[in-house]
Amino acid sequence: MRILLVAAASSVHVMRWANAFAERGLHVHLASLHDPVPGFLEGVTLHRMPHLGGLGYLINRPFLRRLIRTLRPDVINAHYASGYGTLAVRQAGTPLVLNVWGSDVYEFPDAGPLHRWLLRRNLLRADTVVSTSEVMAARTKRICPELKEVVVVPFGVDTERFHPRTALHEDVVIGTVKTLAPKYGIDTLLRAFEILTRSSGVERLRLRIVGGGPQRAELERIAVDLGIKELVEFTGPVPHDQVPDELRRLDVYAALSRADSESFGVAVIEASACGLPVVVTGVGGLPEVVEQDVTGSIVPPDDPRAAAAALEQLIASPALRERMGLAGRDRVMRRYAWSTCVDSQLAVFERVINRAKR
Repeated sequence: MRILLVAAASSVHVMRWANAFAERGLHVHLASLHDPVPGFLEGVTLHRMPHLGGLGYLINRPFLRRLIRTLRPDVINAHYASGYGTLAVRQAGTPLVLNVWGSDVYEFPDAGPLHRWLLRRNLLRADTVVSTSEVMAARTKRICPELKEVVVVPFGVDTERFHPRTALHEDVVIGTVKTLAPKYGIDTLLRAFEILTRSSGVERLRLRIVGGGPQRAELERIAVDLGIKELVEFTGPVPHDQVPDELRRLDVYAALSRADSESFGVAVIEASACGLPVVVTGVGGLPEVVEQDVTGSIVPPDDPRAAAAALEQLIASPALRERMGLAGRDRVMRRYAWSTCVDSQLAVFERVINRAKR
């Protein structure tokens, strides 16, 4: 199979899809307006196009047509329904699979009538639309009821790399691995942690925040104002290949997002794969990846007291943390193993290729 990905080479998730297809022995080409992150395999051929401040999604369509005629791919797989969905072109006899990601269907269509029209057009041009979660599939169908189906293919976890730690920690460490931006609710986590420091009775309690982003300075000021600065560590961003080690530094993982565009909890299932109990908010796709009172807890967004109560229950009981962590890893192994998700995406390709041949 020859696959042409039309997607952001700057995304670690795109790199994982491309590398997975190449590892299966497929011919993988990636057309992108973005510079690649390190880590692409030699079996992935990059075709770089100029971004031009976003105009590249329109101006580069003739280049993409020529590339399709040259490569003659069996399938085109565009990722992100707004920008790259606009760039992706239909070519006679070549099926188009469009993967929606999150803000492209949650935020982009609400920016105005033209945005909504463009998104609907892109969705309807695809032979098949793929979503990482049921909740995002439902959102996509509400925007575009004419779609016959939206196939759900989760974005899985490499459970060999993401595995539980073997050594115990002296401190009880709560943490998160996220971009430091308002929609991810890191401020709520700080306020919940401050409540914990006053109520839990645990002497060696720490908060570890892994990630960079535009809100870092503000969040550091909040930590100072709350009087918890000495107990909170902001590590800054880390490469994705270091995320498993960062997760194994934690005892409890928290994802207190306030955004419905949190379409699928990749970071949450990575934490579960590492044997961590999780506390998440009931927004977007996060509740899909957590089994309440089995692998973790689901709390309301923007509610530090509710988050603190759920976290306190976990930090007070090592046995509960262990039980939920083991249940979380088992759930990931059954539902979100990376190889299974790659199989599902390739099965989508096979179906559209076979339909195109009829």
